[in-house]
Amino acid sequence: MFLLVSGTSKSQVIISLLFGDALNTEKIEFGLTGGLNRTYFNGYNGSEGLNNFNLGFYFHIRVKENSFLSTGVLVKSNVGATGMPTYALGDENFDELFEEGNLTTKVNIFYVPIMWQQRINQRFLLEGGIQAGLRSKAYDYFNLESNGGDLEFRRQVSDDFTRLDFGLVGGMGYKLKKDLKSMSVGMLYYYGLVDVMKNPDATVNNSSLNVYLRIPIGAGQKEK
Repeated sequence: MFLLVSGTSKSQVIISLLFGDALNTEKIEFGLTGGLNRTYFNGYNGSEGLNNFNLGFYFHIRVKENSFLSTGVLVKSNVGATGMPTYALGDENFDELFEEGNLTTKVNIFYVPIMWQQRINQRFLLEGGIQAGLRSKAYDYFNLESNGGDLEFRRQVSDDFTRLDFGLVGGMGYKLKKDLKSMSVGMLYYYGLVDVMKNPDATVNNSSLNVYLRIPIGAGQKEK
């Protein structure tokens, strides 16, 4: 699934919209999920949270009357941090120019959550489980405000980060209707257990707070 998603993220979303009717069944709810992420580098001194958007699709597989297995893929998702000091690249002019700038790191990751979802009064959602991630690209952005304008330099740093991420995820949500399949809003927190930075002098873990909206696709004709 990781390999398929990493090469076809845009087409996956289009396929989701086209075949939502077929993917939704009596026991499976399928739809799109998206929202705002606030991500952090735990263990990186001086770093600040970074705002990102994510987009993907989800499956809720009914196990019992009010119990579901919740999974899916975030095909567009970033982690990272900002507000960090820049570092030297060995070019005297460049290093002097960005010496007073700040650094932002963005890491593109495809995440697959596997959670147990419990529904209370057909409206409130409690979710918890694990989440695995596969890194694609990572970039450092050198930013500087100078003479009323902004300067930015982007450097690819994919090799500085591990290919895989893994951690715990959990949160709560609220269904907008009591129907078995309906839109929902909620919040999930992810805490990474993997040291994702290859630098032996630092231990850095990803974490993120995700506010989401989930929209079932093609479920209107299949409600029970």
